[in-house]
Amino acid sequence: MKATVLVDNIAGGDLSGEWGLSIYIENQGKKILLDTGASGLFLKNAEALGLSIRAVDAGVLSHAHYDHADGMADFFKENDQASFYLREGAGENCYEKKGAEYQYIGLPRHILSDYKERIVFVSGDYTLFPGVYLIPHKTPGLSEMGKKNNMVVYGDKGWQPDDFSHEQSLVIQTGQGLVIFNSCSHGGADTIIREVKATFPDQKINALIGGFHLYARSGEEVRDLAWRIRETGIQTVITGHCTGDKGYKILREELGDRVTQMQVGRVMAF
Repeated sequence: MKATVLVDNIAGGDLSGEWGLSIYIENQGKKILLDTGASGLFLKNAEALGLSIRAVDAGVLSHAHYDHADGMADFFKENDQASFYLREGAGENCYEKKGAEYQYIGLPRHILSDYKERIVFVSGDYTLFPGVYLIPHKTPGLSEMGKKNNMVVYGDKGWQPDDFSHEQSLVIQTGQGLVIFNSCSHGGADTIIREVKATFPDQKINALIGGFHLYARSGEEVRDLAWRIRETGIQTVITGHCTGDKGYKILREELGDRVTQMQVGRVMAF
């Protein structure tokens, strides 16, 4: 399995970055695009890296936020065949609460209706391809994480803390063990590792790749998370995007070389 970062906050060489994430994954003859970043930049960077978006067999959306979904229309225009897989809880209803105001941070408006024939909503543990899975959150009480992060959704019950039912992990079996991709890990990086362990109790988890949403967290909170990650026994952590510079530095202090940084153009092979 090979994964190439098309979009991240940190640019790489001549490749531009932005606040967002997009990863191009090649596995067992299949090509998967995880997220599309916050614009069409992923297309430009893919072309520069010699990667074909037209050849992608499936798109996967990690969660329903703009910085992972705003390039979806560009994807559909470039690739006229592949479906895009969203968790059944995904909708155009995600906001960030700032004081008394609500700022929309969700999917591109009307994307679900404009491209409904290309979008697949999945539930439960979903097999995308042999050895490739989409795994939802299974931990109760994640709305507390939404409340802590001032993230809310609007629905039939009005404003409610986000419970991240729209978030999913992309899990791939490799010869070295399971590799987990979760682009922002809103439910908690350690929570996600434990969820995947419980789902695949007989398999080793080798790596977690994604952002950890630590850019606004205190040093103490980041160190606590580092300890919880260590307790899972995972040996490879590749992080970026919403982890932030301070968060990454503290993770390195606590976890050492098992943590490395994502950037645009980085290739990760397992």
